Amino acid sequence: MVEHNFHQQSHSFVKFVVLVCLLFLSASISVEARIRHYEWEVKYEYKSPDCFKKLSISINGKTPGPTIVAQQGDTIVVEVKNSLLTENLAIHWHGIRQIGTPWADGTEGVTQCPIVPGDTFVYKFVVDRAGTYLYHAHYGMQRQAGLQGMIRVSLPDGVLEPFSYDHDKSILLTDWYHKSTYEQATGLASLPFSWVGEPQSILIHGRGRFNCSIPSIDPTLCNATNPQCTPYSMTVVSGKTYRLRIGSLTALSALSFEIEGHNMTVVEADGHYVEPFVVQNLFIYSGETYSVLIKADQDPTRNYWASTKVVSRNSTTPNGLGIFNYYPNHPRRYPPTIPPPGPRWDDVTPRMAQSVAIKSHKDFIHAPPLTSDRVIVMLNTQNMVNGYRRWSVNNVSFNMPHTPYLIALKHNLLHTFEQTPPPDNYDHKNYDIFNIAPNVNATTSNSIYRLKFNTTVDIILQNANTMNPNNSETHPWHLHGHDFWVMGYGNGKFNQSTDPKNYNFVNPIMKNTIPVHPYGWTALRFRADNPGVWAFHCHIESHFFMGMGVVFEEGIEKVGKLPTSIMGCGESKRFLRP
Repeated sequence: MVEHNFHQQSHSFVKFVVLVCLLFLSASISVEARIRHYEWEVKYEYKSPDCFKKLSISINGKTPGPTIVAQQGDTIVVEVKNSLLTENLAIHWHGIRQIGTPWADGTEGVTQCPIVPGDTFVYKFVVDRAGTYLYHAHYGMQRQAGLQGMIRVSLPDGVLEPFSYDHDKSILLTDWYHKSTYEQATGLASLPFSWVGEPQSILIHGRGRFNCSIPSIDPTLCNATNPQCTPYSMTVVSGKTYRLRIGSLTALSALSFEIEGHNMTVVEADGHYVEPFVVQNLFIYSGETYSVLIKADQDPTRNYWASTKVVSRNSTTPNGLGIFNYYPNHPRRYPPTIPPPGPRWDDVTPRMAQSVAIKSHKDFIHAPPLTSDRVIVMLNTQNMVNGYRRWSVNNVSFNMPHTPYLIALKHNLLHTFEQTPPPDNYDHKNYDIFNIAPNVNATTSNSIYRLKFNTTVDIILQNANTMNPNNSETHPWHLHGHDFWVMGYGNGKFNQSTDPKNYNFVNPIMKNTIPVHPYGWTALRFRADNPGVWAFHCHIESHFFMGMGVVFEEGIEKVGKLPTSIMGCGESKRFLRP
């Protein structure tokens, strides 16, 4: 009897332990895979981020918009209501690969129809990897009107990073124009051509300072005492180490960022750990993110300047300034020194040196495939098409179709875009990249590159002279839906026989955005392993608007049933009929 009771009690105890374990397991799973829900209203509001009052696109009244904070594996749900009244809308989640959800990439004309005024659209996707990412408008040139923000994804509980710090902070760098995006886009698409010019200000997390005392400035529009343009201030405690996540969503400008008197250790780039290296100023191009470690190890009785400067363009834009504030000094107390002037705008050498220095952390190397199945060389040029100024790849300037590619390809509406594929190369032997082309005329096309699924693709970005003498611009190229290995950089014309022999197969960094430097080349490699249709384009807003981009299709037959919410434009209207 005693033995029988003992067995009953033992059996009950085992059941109890199993039940507790199951409850604990289910609880841990729910913690590991949260759903993060956001409700955003996007609308125009008058803002004065640099003291000059103009219409800005805000999210829930703010620009930059709210930072999305999540943990690896979480599902993000963003309900976006378009209250712009007279404009369509789409939001791209920059650096999120959208594995299994290509329709949530947020690229109007490629993965979805735009969100029309008054409508609400739900983006739902998984953040599958820790790191620092961005979001921004991907319709027309709306990004530079202020619709942008950051995404911060942490590691699962108990997983450690290869560096330590006391506090985690984020700042977004942007440039700021006083003209509306309508005026700018109209000028770019007009005869005669009207360039957007240099931005009026550089903003550090939505704050800058325009000189309101210029005689031609309307005093009713520019108010230097407006609290909206109080300099950005980052408060630190002496002796502490700070992880500063820096993102750039400039419309035009390549930037140098520095904090007076402090070194920065680069530890992350585009969501991948970097073998740490120290810089005094960080070069950052539109669409890139970095994490740097900064120790508050200077004289704590004063504040220091945070400064950002336009590089790679002979810009008239004044440096953007913020305050690195040592507690308990007042956060708006100006430093006693002159702000650092920053590097020379036309010195390419340190910019190239930083690009080459970015390698994968030794404990987090993802080895690239040793060979590629296809090589596409992309000559970046400025051209004329029927009298209009354009940007082109291999003398083809990109136009967006009316029916988004993802819908057209999945539903076999191939007549909605041109079927002759774009060229994989250019006249490498005869083209002189150092001079204006004797024939600057190009063609336009909305054709795309069809990639064989799961193959390895090399892209060689080849820079060249623009239509101005002795001028080659820096172009940051961003790939949707993937990270790529950065195989190498070089000056001059890429040699397809010899340069691949110098590729970095040991510890190449993986990124989603990369610069091609003036008169230089950048080689990258990626696996076409994410079913969908993905844009690859220059992240300078006006350049992409003027045709500097391409589209890749891969594994379209593996894409699941498309949600009807992405339809309603072009020939996809037919799928919404009752």
